Amino acid sequence: MYITLLLSLIITIIIIYFFASIIRYHRRYMKLQREKIFAEITIRENERKRIAADLHDSLGPLLSAVKLNISNVDIEHPGDKALLEKTAGHLDEIIGSMRRISHDLLPNTLERNGLLEAIREFIGQVNVKQGLNIQLYIVKEIQVPKEKEIHIFRMIQEIVHNTLKHAQAGNLQIGFSEEGGHLLCLTKDDGKGFDKEKVLAASQGLGLRSLESRCEILNGILSLDSMPGAGTNYFIKIPVTP
Repeated sequence: MYITLLLSLIITIIIIYFFASIIRYHRRYMKLQREKIFAEITIRENERKRIAADLHDSLGPLLSAVKLNISNVDIEHPGDKALLEKTAGHLDEIIGSMRRISHDLLPNTLERNGLLEAIREFIGQVNVKQGLNIQLYIVKEIQVPKEKEIHIFRMIQEIVHNTLKHAQAGNLQIGFSEEGGHLLCLTKDDGKGFDKEKVLAASQGLGLRSLESRCEILNGILSLDSMPGAGTNYFIKIPVTP
């Protein structure tokens, strides 16, 4: 009897140790995955920042100087003058496109004035250029650490782009608040919605992986609610205080 009890105890200990090892391995694996995702996103953002700086500080002034030189050329022949004016117009388009690309890579407003102002500016641009009415509500002002601002901004960009590309929505509401040291963000559109389970299972290109990855590295929570004909809601909760 004692031998049976001893064997049972040994087997129980082995089973407990086995499951504990699995749990430890899983936690270690998830930590490594999180660190890998964070490193990849950080490298990507640093590269975007470098390219934006190069466009703004090097290529932009160079193109402006070329345009100035062209404007100072004195040409009397009407044909040559028209060609020069056309070239100057092309340069204006290139400079404008370059500024837009630089801004998309890294909005200056985010660096200067913080997250909420950058989101306001981004939404204003979308409202002007796209057929989507976006309303922004700030229930409570939020202080967000600088290192987290770019990730939250990219998440809002991704949600807006998803709405524009897939939702066929006319309106998108975005609300921000703060509660218990956490940033809260709720978005709601009036689009066609989708079958969440099918989309997640198929991993279709709605940018969900990007949203999940950024939320995960910020130790946040992302919740998605959607169904055909009922629009799409995102809820994001991210800690913003130490």
